[in-house]
Amino acid sequence: MRGPLETSPLPAGTRNWQRPIPLAAIILLAVAIHGPLLVMELPATTSYDANLHIFFASHYAHHWFDPWNEKWFAGFSQTTYPPLVHQWIALLSYVVGLTEAFMLVQLGAVVLLAVGTYRFAQLWVDDRAASYAGVLAVFAGSIAFLVYSAGQLPTTLSAPLYFLALPYFYSWCVSASWRSLLKGLALTLAAASAHHVTLIFGSVLFALPVLWLAWYDGRKNGHGGARIIGRGFVFAVISVVGVGIVLLPYWISIIRHPIEQMPIPHASRSNLLMNWANGMNFFVVPYGALLLALPFVVLKGASNPRLRVLLLAFWATFIIALGGTTPIPRWIFGRAFEILTYERFTLWATVLALPIVGLLAREVIDRSPRRGAIAVSTAAVASLALALGWLAWSPFKTFSALNVDSVVSFLNRDGHDQYRYLTLGFGNALSKVSTFANANSVDGEYNSARLLPEFTHYGTAQLTSAKFFGAAGMDSLRAMLQHANHYGLKFIFVHDPFYEPLLVFGGWRQVESYDSGTITVWSKDDAPPARLIPSDAMPAPWEGLMWGILPIGSSFLAILFVWMLAEPRHLQEAEPVSIPREAPEHAYASGVRS
Repeated sequence: MRGPLETSPLPAGTRNWQRPIPLAAIILLAVAIHGPLLVMELPATTSYDANLHIFFASHYAHHWFDPWNEKWFAGFSQTTYPPLVHQWIALLSYVVGLTEAFMLVQLGAVVLLAVGTYRFAQLWVDDRAASYAGVLAVFAGSIAFLVYSAGQLPTTLSAPLYFLALPYFYSWCVSASWRSLLKGLALTLAAASAHHVTLIFGSVLFALPVLWLAWYDGRKNGHGGARIIGRGFVFAVISVVGVGIVLLPYWISIIRHPIEQMPIPHASRSNLLMNWANGMNFFVVPYGALLLALPFVVLKGASNPRLRVLLLAFWATFIIALGGTTPIPRWIFGRAFEILTYERFTLWATVLALPIVGLLAREVIDRSPRRGAIAVSTAAVASLALALGWLAWSPFKTFSALNVDSVVSFLNRDGHDQYRYLTLGFGNALSKVSTFANANSVDGEYNSARLLPEFTHYGTAQLTSAKFFGAAGMDSLRAMLQHANHYGLKFIFVHDPFYEPLLVFGGWRQVESYDSGTITVWSKDDAPPARLIPSDAMPAPWEGLMWGILPIGSSFLAILFVWMLAEPRHLQEAEPVSIPREAPEHAYASGVRS
C-alpha cells in the first residue's frame, strides 16, 4: 500500500535496471542538463520573452507594493499579469542580480517540471514507468522550446506546481486527508499566482481526469463515489475562492478593462501544415521523438480502461496545441482564440502523454535491456538536441542578444529621462533597454496591458517591430508619431534603416549614432518634457498591498505545507486504498493512501 507521493516495495530478486530511477537522480539529471545552459544565460540571448519577464521583475525589485509601471505605454498596471515568478526573481536579484535570478528561477522550474511529471505519472502508472516519465521530461523538446526559444517562465513554473498539486487532490478525494487538502490548495494557489491561464485550462485538462481516476479507483476499493466527487467539489470551490482573493487586483483590472483591442496575429494560431517553418517551430521541434511514440500512446491508452481518460485529456490538449491547423480550437474558444497562444498546450500535452510513454520505455528496456536503454536514451537526447539546434537553424530570429548599452547610457544622461522614447527595429531587445534605462517609453512588449488608442485601434503588437505587422503596424506607428508632443516623445532609436525615411518626412533629425552606425538616435526638437498621462487603470494602494503580499505568500505557504505536513503512518495503515498493480485489464497503479 502506498500513497501517490511514495514508492512501493519491489519484489525480491529485482535487478538494478528493473528498479525505478530514484527521484534524487532525476533532479540531479535535470540540474546537470539544464544547469550549464542556464549558467550561460542562454534564454536571455535566444528566447523571445526572457527579457520581458526580467523587465517585470525589475519593477518589483524597486516598487514592490506599487504595480503601476510608467516605463511602458505611458503607464500600465502589472496587476494584469500574475506576479509570482517576477517577485521571486526580484527577491533573488538582491543577491545575484536580475538576469542571474531569472536563470535560478528558471532552473527551479525545470527541476519542478521533472518532479511534477514524475508525481503526476505515479497516479497513472507504476513507479518504474513514472520514473522514466520524469527522466524523459528533462529531455522533452517542448520544455526546451518553452525555456530557450519562447522564454515563457511563468508557464514552465505554473505547470509543475499544478501537476504537483494533483496527487494531493487525488489523495484528498479518496481518503479525505486534511493534510493533502491543505497541500493541494496551497500548491494550486501558487500555480495560479505564477500563471492564471495554466490553472484555468488545467482545471479541465488535468484536474478532471484525476477526479475521474479517484472515483474509478475509490469505487473499486469500496469508497463511495458520491463522497469522492463531493470532496472534489469542495476542493474546487475553495480553490476558486482562494484564487479569487489572491489574484483580486487582476480580476479588477480585467473587469475594468477587458481585452477588446484588435486581434494581433501570432504564428501559433496559423495552419501548421501550410507553413513548414511554423510546423517545425510549433510541432516537430517541441514534440521531437515523442511523435514516434504516439501510436503506442493511442493503443495503450485506448486498451486500458484506467488510462482512457488520460488519453482523452492528452488528445484534446494535442488538438488544441495545433492552433489553427484544425477549426476545433476556434469553435471552443470563440473570440478568445485570437488572444491565446498555443505553444503552452504542447507542453501540457507532453506531460499528459509521458506516463504512457514511460510504459513504452519500460517495455522496450524489458525486452532488450542494453539495446532498449540505448534506443530510449538516443531518442530522448535527440529530442533535446533538435530543440537546441533549432535555436540556430530557425528562421525566427530574436534581437535578445543586441547590445543596448549605448542606448541605455544615452537615456540615463543629460536629463534625457525627462522625455519618452521609442525604439524601431529593436525587437525584444526593447525590454533590455527598458529594464536599465530611467526614461519611459510609449511602446512595450506586453500586449494585454495596452490601453493607448494608438495601439488598440490597430492589429499590431510592438511599435519597434511595426513593419512586420504590415499596414496595421505602420498605421499604428504613424499615429504615435503624430501625437509625439502629447506624450513627450523626443527620442527614437533606430536599428533598421527601413524606418528612417518616415522619420525624415515627420521632421525628426538624427543626432547621434552607435556601433558603427547600426544604431542611430533621432530627436524631435519641439517635443515638450513628458507628463503624467491620466489613466483609470491605476490600481488603488490597497490593491498594491494585496499584490505584494498574497501571491508570494501563497508560494511560501506551499513550501511550508509540503515540508511540514508529513502524512502520518498510522493513517496510512488505517485507511488503505488498494489498487492492483496489474489489473486484468492491465491497469498500472499500485495504490494510494492519504
